[in-house]
Amino acid sequence: MKQKAKDENVLAQNRQARHDYFIKDTYEAGIALTGTEIKSVRARHVTLRDGYVQIINGSAFLENVHIDEYKEGNRYNHDPLRSRRLLLHKKEIAKLAEVKAQKGMTIVPLKVYLKHGFAKVLIGVAQGKKEYDKRETIKKRDQDRELRRKYRI
Repeated sequence: MKQKAKDENVLAQNRQARHDYFIKDTYEAGIALTGTEIKSVRARHVTLRDGYVQIINGSAFLENVHIDEYKEGNRYNHDPLRSRRLLLHKKEIAKLAEVKAQKGMTIVPLKVYLKHGFAKVLIGVAQGKKEYDKRETIKKRDQDRELRRKYRI
């Protein structure tokens, strides 16, 4: 019952990221949003597919994440693709900057959800997969599915 309540708070997921990357570590971060943005997020009008995190001058920014304009927002609407500041501790930002400096590593958003009424984003430290890694993942998933199907009877 508790798990179902958590799943209902998930507003957007980036399933493609788990297919394209090995997720090494995850961090929970708050997002600095404007008034009409939070209304769009609560209405589940968020696309994480091409998003990434950039570290600039000791601050983390969520780039290329599309939050639709709020339908009733009129002239106070926001730019859908603007950079949004992530709310993290300085030590976490320093760790992320070190990881980002390594070759082949990136930071991607995995999901957006509500926690105590605040919008949070789960970001993952990721390493890119090669084509043969993707095939291996698909093969393992199919084998697990067959085993579950076989022993379910």
